[in-house]
Amino acid sequence: MSVPPAQDQNLPESANQLDRASPSPQTSQPSPTLETNQTPSTSPNSSTSGLGKLWQQVRENLQIVVVALVLAFLLRTFVAEPRYIPSDSMIPTLEVGDRLVVDKVSYAFHPPQPGDIVVFNPPDVPELAAISKDHAFIKRVIGVPGQEIRITQGRVYVNNQPLTEDYLASPMRYQLASFVVPEGQIFVLGDNRNYSNDSHVWGFLPAENIIGRAWFRFFPFDRLGFLPRPFPKNLDSKS
Repeated sequence: MSVPPAQDQNLPESANQLDRASPSPQTSQPSPTLETNQTPSTSPNSSTSGLGKLWQQVRENLQIVVVALVLAFLLRTFVAEPRYIPSDSMIPTLEVGDRLVVDKVSYAFHPPQPGDIVVFNPPDVPELAAISKDHAFIKRVIGVPGQEIRITQGRVYVNNQPLTEDYLASPMRYQLASFVVPEGQIFVLGDNRNYSNDSHVWGFLPAENIIGRAWFRFFPFDRLGFLPRPFPKNLDSKS
């Protein structure tokens, strides 16, 4: 499945001065009062100051935008990123159009755990040759290194213990003979088992291909919440 995963400019008012000529002093012979208006003048210093304030405001806004873009880039690259679900291979757990937050930090401190839902780049195998390498997949971790896996009679067995998978769309219509997950590899399956292009088709997933863990669904709002890990702890390593 492809996962895929504003400025007020307060321009200073020019100090317009209106000079009025004083009336002529009265003499014995009355004379008409002469009143003239001079052309308003703008102070050069005031204009220069206004441009300086405008440039300072623009510069501060640009700095804020640059910092925000850098932070967004760092968060998306190293911490978390949003993804959406474009296909039905994880139904009913994840539906088409769901929006998720993918945690990209956790696996720097511990390896993927059984039951995790992971986003990953497709492995370089012939079965996926037609799929673009920049299209991410999303599946559930079923087996980690050292665990013995087999699929029979519609159920997954890990270290000879059957998994309880109430979240499946339907029982599996395929079988896999027993095998052990090798070091550095992960065995992943979609929850819609019979319609998922996953490890039962193309084999193990290199752990280095994992982008992160699907951690939180933020849309649709009526299904908003964390994505739990359903498997018991005693399946985390080989018995």
